[in-house]
Amino acid sequence: MSDSQDTLFSKIIRREIPADIVYEDELALAFRDINPQAPVHILVIPKQPIPKLADAVPDDHRILGHLLMTVKRVADQEGLANGYRVVINTGEDGGQTVYHLHLHLLGGRPLAWPPG
Repeated sequence: MSDSQDTLFSKIIRREIPADIVYEDELALAFRDINPQAPVHILVIPKQPIPKLADAVPDDHRILGHLLMTVKRVADQEGLANGYRVVINTGEDGGQTVYHLHLHLLGGRPLAWPPG
């Protein structure tokens, strides 16, 4: 997969597809999942696409850290004081369906373990 491949998330970043955006800065975008698995289910994505976590390189450490801090900021904004889960699906066996790195922020109810 090349970095130039267009994804659903690239189209959301460019505002070609509507999304319920809850946070944005120069590096990241956060929006509500259209198929929520919890009362709060938000996707946090980098604006510069990385297809999957396994493709990240050492120079990506800044954006990866920024994504986690963005999750924290959005969780605070959403009032998830009782806790939340952050999930990154990586590759086919990991359940990844959109090959643009994204972090799932899930909360708003008790979450079971193992997840499945």
